[in-house]
Amino acid sequence: MSEPRKILVTSALPYANGSIHLGHMLEYIQTDMWVRFQKHRGNQCIYVCADDAHGSAIMLRAEKEGITPEQLIANVQAEHSADFAEFLVDFDNFHSTHSEENRELSSQIYLKLRDAGHIATRSITQYFDPEKKMFLADRFIKGTCPKCGTEDQYGDNCEKCGATYAPTDLKDPKSAISGATPVLKDSQHFFFKLPDFQQMLQTWTRSGTLQDAVANKIAEWLDAGLQQWDISRDAPYFGFEIPDEPGKYFYVWLDAPIGYMASFKNLCDRTPELDFDAFWAKDSTAELYHFIGKDIVNFHALFWPAMLEGAGLRKPTGINVHGYLTVNGQKMSKSRGTFIKARTYLDHLSPEYLRYYYAAKLGRGVDDLDLNLEDFVQKVNSDLVGKVVNIASRCAGFIHKGNAGVLVAGNAAPELTDAFLAAAPSIAEAYEARDFARAMREIMALADRANAWIADKAPWSLNKQEGKQDEVQAICALGINLFRQLVIFLKPVLPLLAADAEAFLNVAPLTWDDHRTLLSNHQLNEFKPLMTRIDATKVQAMTDASKEDLAASQTDTVAPAGNGELAKDPLSPEIDFDTFAAIDLRVALILKAEAVEGADKLLRLTLDIGDEQRNVFSGIKSAYPDPAKLEGRLTMMIANLKPRKMRFGLSEGMVMAAGPGGEEIYLLSPDSGAKPGQRIK
Repeated sequence: MSEPRKILVTSALPYANGSIHLGHMLEYIQTDMWVRFQKHRGNQCIYVCADDAHGSAIMLRAEKEGITPEQLIANVQAEHSADFAEFLVDFDNFHSTHSEENRELSSQIYLKLRDAGHIATRSITQYFDPEKKMFLADRFIKGTCPKCGTEDQYGDNCEKCGATYAPTDLKDPKSAISGATPVLKDSQHFFFKLPDFQQMLQTWTRSGTLQDAVANKIAEWLDAGLQQWDISRDAPYFGFEIPDEPGKYFYVWLDAPIGYMASFKNLCDRTPELDFDAFWAKDSTAELYHFIGKDIVNFHALFWPAMLEGAGLRKPTGINVHGYLTVNGQKMSKSRGTFIKARTYLDHLSPEYLRYYYAAKLGRGVDDLDLNLEDFVQKVNSDLVGKVVNIASRCAGFIHKGNAGVLVAGNAAPELTDAFLAAAPSIAEAYEARDFARAMREIMALADRANAWIADKAPWSLNKQEGKQDEVQAICALGINLFRQLVIFLKPVLPLLAADAEAFLNVAPLTWDDHRTLLSNHQLNEFKPLMTRIDATKVQAMTDASKEDLAASQTDTVAPAGNGELAKDPLSPEIDFDTFAAIDLRVALILKAEAVEGADKLLRLTLDIGDEQRNVFSGIKSAYPDPAKLEGRLTMMIANLKPRKMRFGLSEGMVMAAGPGGEEIYLLSPDSGAKPGQRIK
């Protein structure tokens, strides 16, 4: 037998400025299932995480609440820890980036980079709030759009006309924090010389460390040429001061990934048998995996490995990237009640329902996962209650009544137990590859076979016949053993069900290798219901409660940056009918949709309007983070809008969209049967 593997696993650090929601939970549940599988197999697998606790947003929120940033992050960490624990996410250590371990490691890595010549300094000009005495990020500056004259727009993009610009282009700029008129001020900043690592990154990102789709995306950035990365911020800032540079602080994304190391260091300091260097030294033979969302790939697949390389440390074995969560086929929505906090879910439903549904949907790619609430109810009830638990509930009563709860010896269907045994390697392979959906399909196929065999043998009918009781006991004993096999295979996903099943089966905690054996002449404990069906009314209550959460947030939350859900747009000035009639509204086919490099909110759309193609820039990126999914879709555009020259190119029209803003923007679509170029009257 091979030696147990040594594996260190992390999930992306949740930001300590808000609650965990079901979109976040997708990542932590995915990671936890993989870690539990490794431990189930006997490997040493350590799972660490931490709250990402630094940055201006946390500093400003704490000030607004009248508490210190330290108090704020402590409160949020307690909330996060409770939510994770109740969702059965079993961290070996959950720490904070605002820790001495992280301060020391961040300083050490920075100094190694500096001393090796990988840090540059230069002066940059930024807006400065003279009242708050702080430099302002783009999102903290508001003013009048220089293109269309719309007031109250943010420092890099106009939500009215879609124009992008530099903050210095705004008319009548104001600080979104204090309302003061900002002034331009120079400041020396520190830059990580990422281009120094171009060749290493080109090789490393194609080494199998990343999924192919992710490696292809990284290649686009590499081919375009890497830029130096600004890693400093000026005081006041909640974070770590840069060594030897008073008043200069590490940008939050510099010390956040080092927080993985710091959390593990904190665990090592409390666990004598763990050796920090054995996992992080350049020559480490341990495995290191990061689970992250696709929105932070550049930080983990470019900046992070370059920092590690420059500091003489090991790089990750693999970076496992997942997509976003949608609910009922659309982006999570506060107004529809589908922006669901972890706590709201837990107030209404068992965590294992969601763990199983995510597992049943999660492949190894970066596709988005849809939580369809009707399908969620049906699938959990059908698979877990109707198939898996049903086997035990069908058989346990006959064993308790007919044989005092003792499983008889023997194997009533060797071909069936052989099939279960033969399926184990494939299920294990699917778990290892993070193809949880395939693992669940194969497990449920076994459950179907077990149920079909029991139904064919019909012990409930045999039990009524004279002299058939021994046959009934043999059938039900095998049924319980098949149930035990299924529980072994499902244990990484459903640890509570496994624990309850172990209590019923009267066995020690099950390991993966236990699937090779059957219980024989074994005493069972009393059978109690192991899982109940989801009541659809509880799902409705959960979404209703999520709408109530939104109502509360509208009265007590004011976000300094574009919180479109809470905005109410005033009516625009009236136009006459002739002006409206002059609008040439056409059906357009989206041939290509892509993000615009250097723009936070724009997508570049290539549109087919029948007799020609048009290039249109649209500020809908926040609602469509995976723009490729728009390709092939019909929408509507204003075709006779005067072309507008933008920093990124010429925009030759405007697509039609509606919604309150932010993530809730919806491209309008024509009725079925419409053709590209068709005029809408």
